[in-house]
Amino acid sequence: MSVQFGKWNFQGQPVSPDYIEKVGTTLAPYGPDSNESYIDVGVWELYRAFHTTKESRREKQPYISSSGAVIIWDGRLDNRAELIRALQGVNTDSTDVTIVAAAYEMWGVNCFAKLIGDWTISIWSAITRSLILAKDPMGARHLYYSFDADNVTWSTILDPLVLFAGRAFELCEEYVAGWLAIMFPAAHLTPYVGIHSVPPASFIVLAPGKCTTTQYWQFYPLTTICYRTDAEYEEHFRSVLATAVQRSLRSDRPVLAELSGGMDSSAIVCVADTLIASGASDTPRLDTLSWYDDRYDHVEPDINERPYFSRVEQKRGRAGYHIDIGALITKADSQYPFIFQSVSNRFAATPDLNEPLPEVLQQYARYLASTGHRVTISGIGGGEVMGDGVPTPTPELQNLLATIRLLTFMRQLNAWSVKMRRSRLALFWEAVRGFLFQTSRGTSNSLSFPWLDSRFVRRNKTTLDGYPSRIRLFDLLPSLQHNLRSLAGDQRLLANWTLRPEFLREVRLPYFDRTLVEFMYSIPREQVVRVGQRRSLMKRALVGIVPDELLNRRRKSIAPQLSLNNMPAALPDAMGLSHTVSSFKGILDQECFVECLRKAHDLRGPQISSFKRTVTLERWLRHIMMEGVLVNLPPETTTCPFSGHKGVPHQVELPRALR
Repeated sequence: MSVQFGKWNFQGQPVSPDYIEKVGTTLAPYGPDSNESYIDVGVWELYRAFHTTKESRREKQPYISSSGAVIIWDGRLDNRAELIRALQGVNTDSTDVTIVAAAYEMWGVNCFAKLIGDWTISIWSAITRSLILAKDPMGARHLYYSFDADNVTWSTILDPLVLFAGRAFELCEEYVAGWLAIMFPAAHLTPYVGIHSVPPASFIVLAPGKCTTTQYWQFYPLTTICYRTDAEYEEHFRSVLATAVQRSLRSDRPVLAELSGGMDSSAIVCVADTLIASGASDTPRLDTLSWYDDRYDHVEPDINERPYFSRVEQKRGRAGYHIDIGALITKADSQYPFIFQSVSNRFAATPDLNEPLPEVLQQYARYLASTGHRVTISGIGGGEVMGDGVPTPTPELQNLLATIRLLTFMRQLNAWSVKMRRSRLALFWEAVRGFLFQTSRGTSNSLSFPWLDSRFVRRNKTTLDGYPSRIRLFDLLPSLQHNLRSLAGDQRLLANWTLRPEFLREVRLPYFDRTLVEFMYSIPREQVVRVGQRRSLMKRALVGIVPDELLNRRRKSIAPQLSLNNMPAALPDAMGLSHTVSSFKGILDQECFVECLRKAHDLRGPQISSFKRTVTLERWLRHIMMEGVLVNLPPETTTCPFSGHKGVPHQVELPRALR
């Protein structure tokens, strides 16, 4: 995942050398393989490469197209062969950016819908005096921008847009609400008012006095795929899954797969082995990394992943690298108190970046550095796309109601009622209420934060509740509406993944492959989930490819929630939170929060994570206040406690300008 940066002063003022040096120093750790730039009147662009394919090593960026457009491409183009056949002047040896530039020259902005893969792109044209920023439909890669009357600045990494803007920023309330709710903010948001993220499946045109956003793609299948037999669905599924995995294996060095012991990651590894053995893959080898935790074997043995990923390793005849999570967590808990860990040796643009890299990921990062792996494949996203979770009849029953297939509706209602041991009336009401009331993917998160200011909750209730929506009766098929709502949640997740230079890698997600997602959204719901059976199509299609133990495994268990009784006894008094930035910003009800803090050991269930997240937010707000990027600071605040390394509390003087 390479990085780019650009600044365009509309009046033609040159970008200062000092500014160029500061931005270059900030982005250097993210792109170790090249340092290329473009300079024109009022324009400076920077590209730093992180090579993962043989073609990327021959790229020269920024790339100048035949019409003079300056293009920076950060991505992996998965449908190269298809585009090469449709374009002139490119061939199989062409780099991705050359193919993309030819596509833009031929089709203009309509080319974006034709580019399959993970990517972001910027296109600056001196002729049209415009800048185009675009992102792929899932939005796995980042591209931020800041726009005002004088200039536009854009970057893969958020830090330079914040640090070198020459001004402080208002806090974006909707982002904070989304981050607190653990549902993740909308994909176009950042923590700062005035800095935005390019939305997935969209392009933005920027010019003096102009900023327009256009969605160029939607996951709406044009037709429903209908086959006569299950075998035909299974064959088609195997084909699109193999294509998705093959695209993720495009690398000129060994690829590392995260093998968790679940069905999603196991399917990727098993399919990848088949592709590599047949010579249908670019990568010379697939290695695996797995983690396990045997602390709860006496409570719930199924929590431990080791027996399951070991079965996959046995099938492929090779063991992978293993990380004992239980040992690492125990070690970390014994070394550092709860909450007070923080990263203060560098700027943290988001709350997550103010947290230290967990020990398990530190070990993961050390392994990557020692082996030279640059690409990792993850099974994230498989659950949502493949029909994981507790089998529910709601989308299927809603489909039958919307299409007025009443006889089939009654037959399926009876079947699900018997299987789930629930009344037909209850299942019927669950289906109907989706048409009548707004619902979200989870419960009301605002209830897990009783200490939030009531006015903040009212202003941001939709975000706190996970962006609820109502199923529309006279619209797309209800199951597709469910799919799109889940997809929007996944896009928010990807948009808020944080890039860290100490954990540098390119993460590929086969289950978010556009071709695979389109197929899963185009087939009947009863192929995906059947009465009492989750992942029906996936399980049927992968018999003989994935070990039976994985296909027949119960849904992965979740480790027992740790109690706050293990926290330091002095926690309620240790924070010294007589004044908080969060309350000054109207996020917390100060008195309620302090009271809950005193009763921290009585918190249960979701309030545990809510409490931790709230304190993390407060620590981050103090951090960005110290950096001088936050406007409207609390009055009479001259010290900021707990900003030391690894939980060492001490008082730090605020900058004179902030007193």
